[in-house]
Amino acid sequence: MSLRDDDLTRLSRCVELAREALDNGDEPFGSILVDADGRTLFEDRNRVKDGDHTRHPEFAIARWAVDNLSPAERAHTTVYTSGEHCPMCAAAHAWVGLGRIVYATSSAQLSGWLQEWDAPPPVAPLPITTVAPRVTVEGPAAEFAETMKALYEAKFRL
Repeated sequence: MSLRDDDLTRLSRCVELAREALDNGDEPFGSILVDADGRTLFEDRNRVKDGDHTRHPEFAIARWAVDNLSPAERAHTTVYTSGEHCPMCAAAHAWVGLGRIVYATSSAQLSGWLQEWDAPPPVAPLPITTVAPRVTVEGPAAEFAETMKALYEAKFRL
């Protein structure tokens, strides 16, 4: 897998959103939705700090896409995200018919780091393709591993 320069630029924005989430007391995750022409349509960050742990940016993207895009438009989008989708977000992505996913760090990476910090995740860290086998998925991007590990560590290390 070889990500293009524009993929890396968009992932960099996701990492910025993850940092913004952390700075606001949330878990460090950020995502953007890009259309077939390369325009950013929607972006969000994690918003779970007040107790609603479904307020992931990937889930918000799925909801936004249903309200604003036709099924054909959704199929030709790309979701860029700082961390691989959790099972809930992978399912939402597939159910609404979004296109490709590109992520900076994988669930396996995050799980390993969480184990290292004795901070087990609340749900099984399944790969996107286990939950949504027909979605095209690319990642992780090694360029972001250390930055994302530091953001995760700041939030999850006990």
